[in-house]
Amino acid sequence: MTQKRRFSCHSCGKEVECPSGALPCEALQDWITVCHWKGQRAVSHYSFCSFSCLKSWAVDQAPSVPQIFLESFNQDNP
Repeated sequence: MTQKRRFSCHSCGKEVECPSGALPCEALQDWITVCHWKGQRAVSHYSFCSFSCLKSWAVDQAPSVPQIFLESFNQDNP
């Protein structure tokens, strides 16, 4: 029985199969892979089916500005 590797988009969940013996680069053609180095010998890999999915994921990783900070710039307050 042959084993297939499955890759899924970390953002939208779209899946692609990589048959046994095939190179992942063949199955993941046109996909984007990001490596996040977390420390010595600690790395996470994320696969994305499109730049739109990569962008969505990247935006979610960025810290957001607290609403109270943004409201402090409101010019209507004395």
